[in-house]
Amino acid sequence: MSKNAKKEILAGLDRPLRIGTRQSPLAMAQAQMTANALLSIHGWRPDQVELVPMVASGDKILDRALADVGGKALWTKELDHALGNGEIDCSVHSMKDVETIRPEEFILAAMLERADIHDRLIGAESIDALANRAIVGTASPRRKAQLLRQRPDLDIRLIRGNVQSRLQKIEDGEYDATLLAAAGLKRLDMEDVGSDISDEIMLPAPAQGAIGVEARSDDPHVRKLMHAISSTNTFRAVIAERLFLKQLTADCHSPVAALATIEGSTIHLRAEILLPDGSEHVEATSSFDTGDVSAPGILADKLLGQASAELKAVFGR
Repeated sequence: MSKNAKKEILAGLDRPLRIGTRQSPLAMAQAQMTANALLSIHGWRPDQVELVPMVASGDKILDRALADVGGKALWTKELDHALGNGEIDCSVHSMKDVETIRPEEFILAAMLERADIHDRLIGAESIDALANRAIVGTASPRRKAQLLRQRPDLDIRLIRGNVQSRLQKIEDGEYDATLLAAAGLKRLDMEDVGSDISDEIMLPAPAQGAIGVEARSDDPHVRKLMHAISSTNTFRAVIAERLFLKQLTADCHSPVAALATIEGSTIHLRAEILLPDGSEHVEATSSFDTGDVSAPGILADKLLGQASAELKAVFGR
């Protein structure tokens, strides 16, 4: 078999490998990163990969918090439908936007190396530098709670839309400030926008900065192709954070933060849960072997055990 023939088989026989993605600029950039990684590692030609963009329900609903109208599933359901029907071979997601419990017909086949995990503040150099009663836009319960914990005077209001539209709203004076993920800004070549906030001040969302690729569980060919571009350490860290979320039974209304880092064969997991108004928070850390799948859940139980009845209720306990 010739070298070119082998490439054709790797790319999906007589057609390109189809990568599903939301069509927002950031999602497209992340899908292109995935495509580039596949082209590089498998030695494919550019025409052996095809991006298949689609509009997610979450991109259509801009006047309400997604937690009130369907949660994270609004980011994934169109891609899930296309993947399940064989219209695409895999789908690319920002892992922080993917539901903790996923359909069994899909499997997380790869994660690209994790990028910057920090939140970035746009509109001021720091949280302390925000004016009294400054209007800060965010759609994240975590960011809202963490901001109010630092600055109870802030006026936190809902903001929706893609990165560019949110930045425009700051420019137009609709809000004094907003928060965005540093990883997303860098992927859009906007590294000079905003100021990083230390993770000691604002611990990030679980899986923030990670790009995941899902495939059909019954498609070992595509799963093998994706495995080749996967970062082992990112995969282990994000799975630990998602196991923590699963034990918490956290949903889109739950202010929760978590960050796992890998050191050799050890995972260090930091986590935090908060009341929506930031008036109570409980944090803890845990270190455990990379093969210990029970430790993240034990940490979740520890946090809940230290929480007030009011905070437990936020997590349905």
